[in-house]
Amino acid sequence: MKPIHYAIAPLQPEAHLFAVTVTVDDPDPAGQRFSLPAWIPGSYMIREFARNIVRIRADVGADVEREPVALTKLDKHTWQAEPIDAARGPLTLSYEVYAWDLSVRAAHLDRTHGFFNGTSVFLCVDGKADRPCTVDIHPPQGEAYRNWRVATALPEAPGRGGAKRYGFGRYLAADYDELIDHPVEMGEFTMGTFKACGAQHDVVFTGRVPQLDIERVCRDLKRICEAQIRLFEPRSERAPFLDSNRRYVFMTMVTGDGYGGLEHRASTALMCARGDLPVRGNPESSEGYRGFLGLCSHEYFHTWNVKRIKPAAFVPYRLQAETHTPLLWLFEGFTSYYDDLILVRSGCITEQQYVELLAKTWNGVLRGSGRTKQSVADSSFDAWTKYYRQDENAPNAIVSYYTKGSLIGLALDLTIRNRTNGRRSLDDVMRMLWRRYGRDFYAPGAVQRGVTEDEVHALIDEVAGVRVSTQLRAWTEGTGELPLPALFKPFGIRAEPRKPARGAALGIKTRSEDGWVRVTQVLDGGAAQAAGWSAGDLLAAVDGLRVTPNGAGQLDKLLARYRASDTVPCHLFRRDELHVLPVTFAPEPATEYRLQLEEGDDRRQRGRHPLRARWLGQ
Repeated sequence: MKPIHYAIAPLQPEAHLFAVTVTVDDPDPAGQRFSLPAWIPGSYMIREFARNIVRIRADVGADVEREPVALTKLDKHTWQAEPIDAARGPLTLSYEVYAWDLSVRAAHLDRTHGFFNGTSVFLCVDGKADRPCTVDIHPPQGEAYRNWRVATALPEAPGRGGAKRYGFGRYLAADYDELIDHPVEMGEFTMGTFKACGAQHDVVFTGRVPQLDIERVCRDLKRICEAQIRLFEPRSERAPFLDSNRRYVFMTMVTGDGYGGLEHRASTALMCARGDLPVRGNPESSEGYRGFLGLCSHEYFHTWNVKRIKPAAFVPYRLQAETHTPLLWLFEGFTSYYDDLILVRSGCITEQQYVELLAKTWNGVLRGSGRTKQSVADSSFDAWTKYYRQDENAPNAIVSYYTKGSLIGLALDLTIRNRTNGRRSLDDVMRMLWRRYGRDFYAPGAVQRGVTEDEVHALIDEVAGVRVSTQLRAWTEGTGELPLPALFKPFGIRAEPRKPARGAALGIKTRSEDGWVRVTQVLDGGAAQAAGWSAGDLLAAVDGLRVTPNGAGQLDKLLARYRASDTVPCHLFRRDELHVLPVTFAPEPATEYRLQLEEGDDRRQRGRHPLRARWLGQ
């Protein structure tokens, strides 16, 4: 089986252009087709990556003897070369990709660094996606780039032309799916390394990060990674990527206010804010740094849950069209449950900090009336058209399969632990999913298979030893409230409803815009909605006082002067028309909770509640 040959080079960093080639030694004699994915796994939205191909051509023959070949575009992401005789030599497509998407999903290139996901730059050779691939990663030309390096989890090719670790050169992939599942970062970066359960992990930061305490980052990530490896493999402690690739890479682009992550089979692409990272000589743990560790924990957990344990709809991926599944509450929601749980189990945060994070997630879900209208199963299925395409009415119409899904994971875990007196847990469920569907997913010769919704529920009942699937279906397919206050009690956690605030509430979300306060969302049942306010309105004045984003007229300071039931005139611009829309203030809703830890009565637990100790201390 002849491999497919790729090459990519930063052609013009200042113009944000990558030059890419793909060569097929034995093209389809009827006319070889090529296609580029329309979406990237882990980000459920059609992104039309082919729109960034600036120009493209096809040639046949070797090197200087190449002759042009007609290339026809069949649809928005598919091209077909004219039929050619095999004796004329290999077929090569050469094209340029515009890369100016500073995110974890696509490609970005300038004079400071280059980054790409394979889904954005590598055309698939239709009918030959199962073939081995080689990719030559070239440096940009010029003395200014002599210190650039390469960070990727792709295996280096052996022998002449093969890349040295962190260097430019040739890399390998077993097939197209593996090729596009290893993002690449190039440039000058700060790097640290640690081992977790024997597996090498690299941590790469691109961007200016003065006084970065990378040793601390490595220490904390080591604890997180080892806790996750031991959760899934408590006996062998085998990392899932050791079979084919003996390291994992955290690659982070640092900006002023960035945040995000996207999982891959042996790496993750991250973005974080500069101020969230730890500084040498300062041992304090900021909220931002805890958030960064939670993000790393989330993406690392995906190494098991979604990269190897997959929904049946994703096996194989169909990357030219939307692929619906009702199970994202499991693959994203349960991952969101475990990301912070692993932080407390690994000692990166305290139990008190953990329950504060739980309360924050719970209260965030309660603030959106969309939770009463959409189930997490429907939210999962409609991710393509609703969750990833949110508009001004999103809080009133949708629920997040991330946040409510994490609360369902919490509720299921507490239910199993309580009903089995701590003998079984959601950990056991995840381990069984791993053994049956994930551990051998990429093993040579293995039949790749995803899990169906019915199989998930049957497996949970089997592992738990008690019937919980009926309740789980009610939680995932219904819109009722989760019984978290009652579920917390056996674990020594008291859920206290928060009393309404003394001040007044409008029921809006806003942003600053050119010296104005723009209404971005109007929440169901709020005072602003009752008064006729709309998303997009510019709030000019409350009770005759100008509203500005900052200073003495700041909105929150104005609102603090009023009580519920007060009615005051408000002036708003809608488009270019001024409206006077008096509002009768409403009290803050009382549907929020504070979580309090209670001490246990078992002295051997040193004041910790026994069930809670098993849950948070594993």
